[in-house]
Amino acid sequence: MPPSVEVVIVAYNRCDLTDSCLRHLRAQTIEHRVILIDNGSTDETSERVAADWPAVTLRRLPHNHGFAEACNRGVAAGSAEIVVLLNNDVDVRPDFLARLVAPLADDLGLGSVAALMLQPGERLIDSAGLAADAVLGGFPRLQGLDADQARRERPLLAGPAGTAAAYRRAAWEQVGGLDESIFAYMEDFDLTLRLRSAGWRSVVAADAVGVHLGSATHGHRSARQRRNGGFGRGYMLRRYGLISRDLQALRGRLEGWRAARHLPRRPRPPAEAIDSTIGFRDSLAMRRGVYGRRSA
Repeated sequence: MPPSVEVVIVAYNRCDLTDSCLRHLRAQTIEHRVILIDNGSTDETSERVAADWPAVTLRRLPHNHGFAEACNRGVAAGSAEIVVLLNNDVDVRPDFLARLVAPLADDLGLGSVAALMLQPGERLIDSAGLAADAVLGGFPRLQGLDADQARRERPLLAGPAGTAAAYRRAAWEQVGGLDESIFAYMEDFDLTLRLRSAGWRSVVAADAVGVHLGSATHGHRSARQRRNGGFGRGYMLRRYGLISRDLQALRGRLEGWRAARHLPRRPRPPAEAIDSTIGFRDSLAMRRGVYGRRSA
């Protein structure tokens, strides 16, 4: 009997994107349940989902609780063996879920599976999971490369990007899900490192394909996005006992560093989760999203 599957979507406004995401999920080839968390939207998201998508389990939060907490609430509202996190600004192919969860059914040692996200136009990769450098900088893996490069082995896969990811519930619950101290950005990378430290492996399902609009909630390179990203980086630097070489988003990093002040240090992830061959220049290129243009 195939494992049960639940898709958790967190929405904050942009009900048009949520509607498109749900229409693509309706076309999937395997049975699944959708749990949607309206994270304090100020538009008609809840009303439209309730009216147009009665089969979707809808939970509405009174205000924006942050992406990590909203995801955790969505996962806690279900019980399926496999949990798929999916951003509401992603449109997936009809066989997406079937291909994404297949590795988890075949290999009990896998804790997570990364999908292949393409940029609009479907020519370039948005991410094929996440990669990590030696100082635990996390990056969308293969971003900017041509779509036919999706099966490249380098940089090494650390784990899935939260944009579209499948998790074994047992693995998720073992490590406690997403760290709710991180409002948004890098919470998926932190989860990846904790899963790896707990002994769970990860793979890329390069044939599980979706199109990711990207930064639909906070806006690409907006002040809020940069600050939240900086917070996540600063928080992780302290939790993992590292010092940053990147001064971008300094204000957010200082806040994240302070937020982790009294929390216990986390163990360094195993070597197979870290790509020590990523040099400083490539690391900077990945942070700026131009790695694909350097590597193509």
